[in-house]
Amino acid sequence: MRPKYSGKTTASVLAVLLIFSVPGVGAAASLAGSKGDIHFYPYLPKSPKDQCTMAYNAYVAAGGHSAYATTPYATTPYARIRSLYIICGSGLNAPSQKAAEERAMKSCESARSHYKVITGAGCEVAASK
Repeated sequence: MRPKYSGKTTASVLAVLLIFSVPGVGAAASLAGSKGDIHFYPYLPKSPKDQCTMAYNAYVAAGGHSAYATTPYATTPYARIRSLYIICGSGLNAPSQKAAEERAMKSCESARSHYKVITGAGCEVAASK
C-alpha cells in the first residue's frame, strides 16, 4: 500500500531544491534603479524636461546593462572656464556592460557631430551598469 500524497510531496520538495541549487536563479536581480559604476558625476540641468536629464533618468530606470556618456562640464575641478554646452548619450539594455558603454559613446559622439561641436572636451562614460 502506497501513501496517497508522497509522490506530490516529493516532487514539490525536489522542485524547491532545484530552484535554489541552480546558480543565479534565486539570486538574479534587476539593475533597475541602480546607478551602477560611477566614473564621474555628470552635470544634470535642473529642468526635468532637459534631454540629458531624461537620458540619465532612463539610464537609472533601465533594468539591463546600460551606460550614460556625456561631455564633462569641467575638465578639472579647479577649472574656471566651463563649457557652454552639455552633450550626452545613453545605451540601454545591452547584452553586456561593455556593449552598453560602446552604445553610449556612439550616441554621444553622434550628437556631437550632429550639432557640429568641434571644441571642448570629448564624450566620456560617466556611469555604467
